[in-house]
Amino acid sequence: MSNRQPKVPFVNLSLQHQPIQSQIAEAIRKIIEQGDFILGQAVAEFETAFAAASGVQYGVGVACGTDAIALGLQACGINPGDEIIIPANTFIATAIAVLQAKAIPILVDCDPETALIDLTAAETAVTSKTKAIIPVHLYGQMVSPGQLLDFANRHDLIIFEDAAQAHLAEREGYRAGSIGKAAAFSFYPSKNLGSFGDGGMLITNDAQLAEKMRTLRNYGAPSKYLHTEIGSNSRLDNLQAAVLNVKLPYLEKWNRDRTAAAQHYNTLLAPLKHKGIVPIANHSSSGHIYHLYVIKITEESSIDRNILQEKLAQQGIQTGIHYPVPCHLQPAYQNLGNRGDFPHAETLCQQILSLPMYPGLSNTQIEQVVRAIEL
Repeated sequence: MSNRQPKVPFVNLSLQHQPIQSQIAEAIRKIIEQGDFILGQAVAEFETAFAAASGVQYGVGVACGTDAIALGLQACGINPGDEIIIPANTFIATAIAVLQAKAIPILVDCDPETALIDLTAAETAVTSKTKAIIPVHLYGQMVSPGQLLDFANRHDLIIFEDAAQAHLAEREGYRAGSIGKAAAFSFYPSKNLGSFGDGGMLITNDAQLAEKMRTLRNYGAPSKYLHTEIGSNSRLDNLQAAVLNVKLPYLEKWNRDRTAAAQHYNTLLAPLKHKGIVPIANHSSSGHIYHLYVIKITEESSIDRNILQEKLAQQGIQTGIHYPVPCHLQPAYQNLGNRGDFPHAETLCQQILSLPMYPGLSNTQIEQVVRAIEL
């Protein structure tokens, strides 16, 4: 196997970290020196800062984004057997979190242009047991807040946003995480705002919900050795919070860099539309923060997606597929649906290809990628 570095890596985190390496090292040194490791000052500071940046009042840091959903649903009053509407083409963590909350995930199809949840399809999924909808703000683009609020109000549903890929994304005057009752974020290292390990957060404007979430993440204990809820051990690590505190002030610039890279991709890829190579549609203008830049290789294309991916790999260009198998076709989750139930999601998983995207990706590299696709 070759050890050569790719010409265009899928993600290059070092470009973010090198300029602020001394700040990160100093933040970590302070934590170690103080011995302040669990639910310390750095966590409280980051919770406040990230919630404010997202346009809400409260943040509660947890161990990962999956826990932010699972414990968050519990904090919202979701009970065993309640039905929660989610998209079929999300990362499996969305479904796992619903199941961990002892609720029932009800899958619906997606819009084939944006890959976001199809709220028209969701209309037919609502039953008397439906208590919430989890819109996944996929690839860095938000589900329409106006349409989402209309849908939830018509059916009296809780909106619980899965914003794991949408840090500071915007649409229709809302920031991701500010639409519904609560929202979950992930700080997995490759996210637009990533830690040096796992991490997550629930954000909300509801003070009681935030307080219950703090209890649930800490063994169900509002105070030491008093356990009023059946909770969990899921706390954002203080060292990770210190890293995130350093990185947060740079996030808006990093998001702008991603948007600029996406615009360059869009310009160069436009002539390939007639060849069946089409970017996932952006209905959010500059509010799309491009956690991923995803194209579709449609049935009009003369080349198969997998063949194209291999061709790019041979030229030193790394790519990804987000996601190759929809939730209901995963071996462990076949009870969520049958093949053919969600045709847009099933078609997309055969067509989509995620191209390199990160702050610092150069125009020259983007041009290399597009030339390789054109060949």
